[in-house]
Amino acid sequence: MFRRFFGESMSIDLGTANTLVYVPGRGIVLNEPSVVALRTDTGGTPVVEAVGVEAKTMVGRTSSNIKVIRPLRDGVVADFSAAERMLQLFIRKAGRKSLFALGPQVLICVPHGATQVERRAIHAAAESAGARRVMIVEEPILAALGTGADISDAIGTFVLDIGGGTSEVALLSLNEIVYASSSRIGGDQFNQDIIQYLRREFGLLIGENSAERIKHEIGCACPPKETREFTVCGRDLNEGTPRNVTINNTQINQALQESLNGIANKIRNVLELAPPELISDIMTRGIMLTGGGALLTDIAAFIRQEVGINAIIAEDSLFCVVRGGGKMLEQLASEPARDWSQYGG
Repeated sequence: MFRRFFGESMSIDLGTANTLVYVPGRGIVLNEPSVVALRTDTGGTPVVEAVGVEAKTMVGRTSSNIKVIRPLRDGVVADFSAAERMLQLFIRKAGRKSLFALGPQVLICVPHGATQVERRAIHAAAESAGARRVMIVEEPILAALGTGADISDAIGTFVLDIGGGTSEVALLSLNEIVYASSSRIGGDQFNQDIIQYLRREFGLLIGENSAERIKHEIGCACPPKETREFTVCGRDLNEGTPRNVTINNTQINQALQESLNGIANKIRNVLELAPPELISDIMTRGIMLTGGGALLTDIAAFIRQEVGINAIIAEDSLFCVVRGGGKMLEQLASEPARDWSQYGG
């Protein structure tokens, strides 16, 4: 737990898909994919070949000597060594050498459903990457703060944060999580749904980057009123040769339904446990959608249709978590005596 921050500090949204860094007074200083490319033919410890944007361009395009990996899966560390190196490079890129001589002080988020072992792994990775102090905060709290909500009031705030690896559903009041549920459904699962759909329906194998482009171009949560098409190139599983297939947004909507229904069920689970007084607040204020998944076309309309509550997409939804972390850092600096242990630090 931090009682006080001395010197410069940074908020890090260490996501499965992207890592963002916010420095108070400077804003968001880094936004890059959580990807590392390692050269393995060095005869010893693998050497970092690239990280972030440059590494992501290498996915599916490298020789056997270069291994491109994503150190985080489902919002938690899957490869400690790679996560440590990636964090080290990101911290170095985001920081100022003169100020970070002793190492930065870092606030970093974890999914609500992360185990103590997973939390310790993230804490250790940040320390090994050069952080002088590390504070761990649950993601829904930062997402709510990043929307501008005042969670200190005795009023219910309902947040759905759809990230790359997880979806976090949380009801907050009086600075605490009243009820929350975490699901390992997010943008990555949407990509896998598209990959499996094309494999099953067309016998076509495509990569993650292609699936992500399809999701961005024609992905939608509700049955579309107008047809939009996208042509994708992949490998024919029968012939083994390249083949183009044209798909439309109705087909992609069908591909995503199982995962979307899983998110809707998580919302219902939390609503079933919510006190009646807070349910009234939710009906008045609605559900705030944050994270990259909130950018999926018609996701707010889907939530309204499934659970009967208005859903609102937060401004700059992709940045809500890291921006909420920055807001907490600023509050820490202005209220050094405040006890922040309730946030899990």
